[in-house]
Amino acid sequence: MSANDNLFDAIIVGGGPAGLTAALYLARARYRVLVLEKDRFGGQITITHEVVNYPGVESTSGEALTDTMRRQAINFGAEVKLAEVLDVKLDGDIKEVITNSGTLRAFSVLICTGANPRHIGFEGESEFRGHGVAYCATCDGEFFTGKELLVIGGGYASAEEAMFLTRYASKVTILVRKDSFSCARSIADEVMAHPKIKVLFNHEVKSVSGNQFGITSAQIFNNKTNETFTYTAENNDTFGVFVFAGYVPNTALVKDKVALNEQGYIITDHNQETNVKGVFAAGDVCIKTLRQVVTAVSDGALAAAAMEKVAATMHDKTGLVPEVPNATRKAPQEPRASIAPEAQSESFISPDFIPQLNAVFERMGSKITLRVHTKGDEKGNELLRAMTELSDLSDKLALETTDEGEHLPFVEFIKEDGTPANMAFHGVPGGHEFTSFVLGMYNAAGPGQPIDDADRNAILNISKEVKMQVLVSLSCTMCPDLVVAAQRIASLSDKVTTHVYDVGLYPDMRTEFNVMSVPCLVVNGKHETFGKKKMPELLEYLKGLDVI
Repeated sequence: MSANDNLFDAIIVGGGPAGLTAALYLARARYRVLVLEKDRFGGQITITHEVVNYPGVESTSGEALTDTMRRQAINFGAEVKLAEVLDVKLDGDIKEVITNSGTLRAFSVLICTGANPRHIGFEGESEFRGHGVAYCATCDGEFFTGKELLVIGGGYASAEEAMFLTRYASKVTILVRKDSFSCARSIADEVMAHPKIKVLFNHEVKSVSGNQFGITSAQIFNNKTNETFTYTAENNDTFGVFVFAGYVPNTALVKDKVALNEQGYIITDHNQETNVKGVFAAGDVCIKTLRQVVTAVSDGALAAAAMEKVAATMHDKTGLVPEVPNATRKAPQEPRASIAPEAQSESFISPDFIPQLNAVFERMGSKITLRVHTKGDEKGNELLRAMTELSDLSDKLALETTDEGEHLPFVEFIKEDGTPANMAFHGVPGGHEFTSFVLGMYNAAGPGQPIDDADRNAILNISKEVKMQVLVSLSCTMCPDLVVAAQRIASLSDKVTTHVYDVGLYPDMRTEFNVMSVPCLVVNGKHETFGKKKMPELLEYLKGLDVI
């Protein structure tokens, strides 16, 4: 292995439209570029059901659009890797990017870590999160079929998501804090004309209240007249509140390392370069007036052009020229006539990800058996085909079938000694959960992902039996962090079991736990919590339940 095997001209942190565009441009210019993504390539746009305003493409889904971007970048020679970036060292000519699978080096780094939905802080928002308050129409809209909904926000996201929610809701009322929408007039006109939508300008939610079944009333304030009224649904039914009030940038990785504005967005120049030489940022993590795919790809292209110059300069200065592996250099393919979900491969596993899976298999310390529990129905056969395809990739994987168990179909991991690894996925682990499923398998086989000593000690101190059930949607971008953390805990403690459920397949569980948002974590059948959680947050929650 060459000393320069982990040296790149550019490393891109984040595999959304901005990062994939930059990768495409850099790879096409014959530079060695790596895109790191911790979850699933595509970013926030993958949860958008329909994209109709991307130039040159009349209509597509966010997932199909970004999947095409990823394939384009790979076809030009870009390398992609599923890994979580833990830290970055940005001083000097050669930057270091520390991931959960090793340290990588590059002449320049592009930060494309995006942003997450903002919570606005009205009374009851935290209390009813997951029981009536939601932040993702694609993830949670179906839970409110036949119910009334309040949508908070006056921007493009609010308008777009409100239109999507009319597929499920009986009525949608949009509350706009100002006296007009801040999105394009054409979109606002379409929303205003929709028969299921009512818009209240100059209105804000002050509080929500309800019972164990959900939200039953909301206090709404008219900031123009200073009047407050109580909103209730017809027949005193429960209703939902969807919040689309902007985003919080994911800049924790570079806090105190590059300049940020007061809101936490990265400050860049006209070339997308930060105040640190050789460090760039693109997409929703930057200061901008319009957060759209088209502006993200523009950022990525601008950054790539500047990063090309950095790489060329560093080749001359250091005498180091990263070598593009031949395996990644593919002849450009003819462009497709259209971009549509049906154009995707029918295989469960994309050929582009097989090299990354092979890298996981090589690091697995022991063999794992995928035990598929199915009665042979349509979904069960789909799961069996998927697991057969996966197990055929490596002699470290074996396959068994049985018709025993509850909430079929599901697949569990069996260790080499024949004992259960106490992890299972109910449904077919596709979408955003494929990566978490593979990580669970790797953790079950050992040695597993690196873990902080304090977290490891906390897990080893779990003194009581803990049964974690994680209810997810395959389209949810916030679910995988919780799934990975819960599975990692189960891999290290024989007192813990973690079962993950595609909640759309198990309506009885949705009813039992009154699930109106994902991810939903249920501990020992009675303690419920909602929302994204990484390892430290999950362990803190378990400590509060007095099991550690």
